[in-house]
Amino acid sequence: MYLNVHSQYSLRYGTMSIEKLIKEAAFRGITQMALTDINNSTGIMEFMRACNKNGIKPIGGIEFRRNKQLLYIGVAKDKEGMKELNDFLTEHNLEQKELPDKAKPFKNAIVIYPYADDIATEPLGENAYLGIRYDELHSLHGKDISHIKNKLLVLQPVFVANRLEYRLHEYLRGVDLNTLLTMIVPEDKCRSTDMFLQAGELEAKFSKYAFILDNTRKLMDSCRMNYEQGKVHLNLKTFTGSKDDDKALLEKLAMGGLIYRYGKNNKEALKKVENELKVINDLGYCAYFLITWDIICYSMSKGYYHVGRGSGANSTVAFCLRITDVDPLELDLYFERFLNAQRTSPPDFDIDYSWDEREDVQDYIFKRYGKDHTALLGTMSTFKDRSIIREIGKVMGLPKAEIDGFTDPAKAVENRKNPTFEKITAIYEIMKEMPNQRSIHAGGVLISEEPITYYTALDLPPKGMPTVQWDMYEAEAIGYDKYDILSQRGIGHIKEAVRLVEENQQHKIDIHQVKAFMNDANLNNKLKSGNSIGCFYIESPAMRQLLTKLGCENYLTLVAASSIIRPGVAQSGMMKAYIQNFHRPEAVEYLHPVMKEQLEDTFGVMVYQEDVIKICIHYAGMDGTDADILRRGMSGKYRSKIEFNKLVEKFNEGAKALGRSEAITAEVWRQVFSFAGYSFSKAHSASFAVESYQSLHLKNYYPREFMVAVLNNYGGFYTRWLYVHELQKAGAKVHLPCVNISTTVVSIKGTDAYLGLIGIQGLENRFIELIPEEVKRNGAFIDLEDFVKRTGMGLEQVIILIRVGALRFTGKSKKTLLWEVHMMLGGKVKPVNHAELFHLESKHYILPELINTKLEDAYHELELLGFPLSLSMFDLLKTPYRGDVRTNNLIQYVGQTVKMVGLYVCEKTVHTKNNKKMWFGTFLDADGNFFDTTHFPNSTPTYPFRGKGCYLILGKVVEDFGFPSVEVIRFAKLPIVDNPVMD
Repeated sequence: MYLNVHSQYSLRYGTMSIEKLIKEAAFRGITQMALTDINNSTGIMEFMRACNKNGIKPIGGIEFRRNKQLLYIGVAKDKEGMKELNDFLTEHNLEQKELPDKAKPFKNAIVIYPYADDIATEPLGENAYLGIRYDELHSLHGKDISHIKNKLLVLQPVFVANRLEYRLHEYLRGVDLNTLLTMIVPEDKCRSTDMFLQAGELEAKFSKYAFILDNTRKLMDSCRMNYEQGKVHLNLKTFTGSKDDDKALLEKLAMGGLIYRYGKNNKEALKKVENELKVINDLGYCAYFLITWDIICYSMSKGYYHVGRGSGANSTVAFCLRITDVDPLELDLYFERFLNAQRTSPPDFDIDYSWDEREDVQDYIFKRYGKDHTALLGTMSTFKDRSIIREIGKVMGLPKAEIDGFTDPAKAVENRKNPTFEKITAIYEIMKEMPNQRSIHAGGVLISEEPITYYTALDLPPKGMPTVQWDMYEAEAIGYDKYDILSQRGIGHIKEAVRLVEENQQHKIDIHQVKAFMNDANLNNKLKSGNSIGCFYIESPAMRQLLTKLGCENYLTLVAASSIIRPGVAQSGMMKAYIQNFHRPEAVEYLHPVMKEQLEDTFGVMVYQEDVIKICIHYAGMDGTDADILRRGMSGKYRSKIEFNKLVEKFNEGAKALGRSEAITAEVWRQVFSFAGYSFSKAHSASFAVESYQSLHLKNYYPREFMVAVLNNYGGFYTRWLYVHELQKAGAKVHLPCVNISTTVVSIKGTDAYLGLIGIQGLENRFIELIPEEVKRNGAFIDLEDFVKRTGMGLEQVIILIRVGALRFTGKSKKTLLWEVHMMLGGKVKPVNHAELFHLESKHYILPELINTKLEDAYHELELLGFPLSLSMFDLLKTPYRGDVRTNNLIQYVGQTVKMVGLYVCEKTVHTKNNKKMWFGTFLDADGNFFDTTHFPNSTPTYPFRGKGCYLILGKVVEDFGFPSVEVIRFAKLPIVDNPVMD
């Protein structure tokens, strides 16, 4: 009798998970029900699977609302009906039009309108019904209802499980409406009775109108969600239209690529490719490879540069198809990590493009494979710890200061004694991890054999491409493999640097000659010294330290470093163990002979995801499928905690059955668990390392163009000023923006680099675009008046450009220009915004000489660019003292206490085992060289840093594997000279 049931996917409205819904229904003896979440079908497939497992007949549907108003409920008779409902909602979502008062007539779905006296008098179509609540039955008394008698259905909405959850529902409504609990009106929420009733209670309430019960039962009995059950592959089944042709085409392409990659007589490569092709064909993934190849072909035809990574780079076939540039033979990669006969999860390719090219690739996929069969993957964000406390606090009407106190970890003990906080905590315990809102996956694309609306309605997020209403976990459960089309700034850096070198030096670079880069002693020396600012994945302080400590001077060591830099490895102590063992392999003490057998190449330390799988198989006797699922679970890619815990038990039981010592097993498991959640596959690390070498090549041989590219693509580890500093170190003369020379972004000609207009704070976007276009169209500006007339800029915007020095081409001081522009725009000069046929000379006034100082300029630049260019931050210090020691000779002072002056670059906060905070800092000395600091809790205030600027540092020099740093004893920010007053 339940045709209007809601789950938590009725976001900020329903309170029950799918699992709990079915548990509640089963408890009350309900044998069939319809899930009709509000304006979405997110949970339908999950609902059907769970119902089928629990002996309940599932029926699919959607409740359609406009704003807060219930319009009608759609219930599917079968799979085709579900598609009709999804199509209806999709049409309105994608075209961004409101839902109509009346639904269109459906062939395989019915529409239930909420009962009202006026609608009961209107003629209803074949598949239209009226839903009446038990507390509305009195309105039928004494009326002639013969014309609607067979159209009346039981309407008992379900939103909550009990009275306690009804209170939670009210909080959710408050969060959704951003209002106080006391301000929520009945129209904003469900009724307190909108829940499953006790067995037989609903039938008793309708006993006087048994025909309504009969209508409802008959309708529900006629519904059949005739979806195929079990593991179904819903992806595009073939690429060519024939599986045999797919097999033949993939083989042809792979063999052609084999010659391209390995030459004509490489028997080892041939054997590996043949073996992989058999597995790919046997598992039905030929189309998956061919579609990925097709996407790569399109992007290469457009001149786009891509990086293929993820476990897909373990495949030699993928290497031959040019999907990846990682050679699995060279690295002895483990194809079974990517694809094996037992593997239950789909294969995985991650294809990275430059941030400004990815959308075109996605657009190609939609056009090539059809909008009805293609969609972006969604994701579901949930309520998180602090956000829940804040949201609940706001709904309760608490002042901001009190809410801030409740989210402050330092007040945790005090908060536990607060009754208001106890109440919030009780709500939090129920609310945490509930779905909060639908969003879009970072890059997943689905390509479906059937129209995708059989399985979901589609949203239109800000990205502007149709997006499914469920996430990657549900996609996998339903039977979809995703194609990850991602973007990253590092590729943008490389792509633009190559273009700039060709423009500025008339030299073409083949950036894909990666093997030559790997054998370049100059690049390997840069790697070893940590001289890698701006380079993809190897520029952070932690990574530069690691490279220096390892003395990293080759590709294979860099591949390992790319994985062990991950958070869990350092925290577990395994990073330190790896560095020690790397330098003294003969002294490695292995936990167990199996660890030596499986991990000798990585000195007894698990470095890659493959290592986790190998240890699970060989140490604990698990099979490959369970080992891979366990690894995925530790990476957060496995939903069921119960199933995951069973696999943990299998690990321990398997180790015990093989006679392993409990103490050793406990330590092996500690290492597995701490590492697996953060590690990369070896192929993934190898892909990153390839890109790192490409960046390093550009930085070493074309440093000026490379740093300009880094500045123009943003997204690096550091703030903008540091990359400007690196550009200067590379020998470029960096100029302030100039309206006659600068473009929107940083430009370079020879060794002269001009900052772009886009970096000027407060300058409007339209002028950032207009000024370079105007110069291009009509030539350079002649003077201030010409500039104002042709751009149509107002006083405030012109003042910004004057103060940043962008009008210095006039030869006049800033103060003179400010005087003139106030005179000019005070007289309301009419902007022309085009070149004048005749230039009439304007009146000139004789002013006293108005001079700017470099100090004034530096303060203007600090305000408008975020950093000074006319002077350095060291030049602005009140003190001439620059420290007793500089970075270049720091290693000579190991064990000694020194004083240094450093310009703040960045910091990293970490928590100790006692949950106290400590910090790692990175600074530049007065020579422009990096040094690093450690701030321990016992010698550090609550928060040591006071923003950007220079600091006086007293500390002890320590050394770790040849890398010196300073353990800070005392620490203070140094004052700078005052800002001179400027009228």
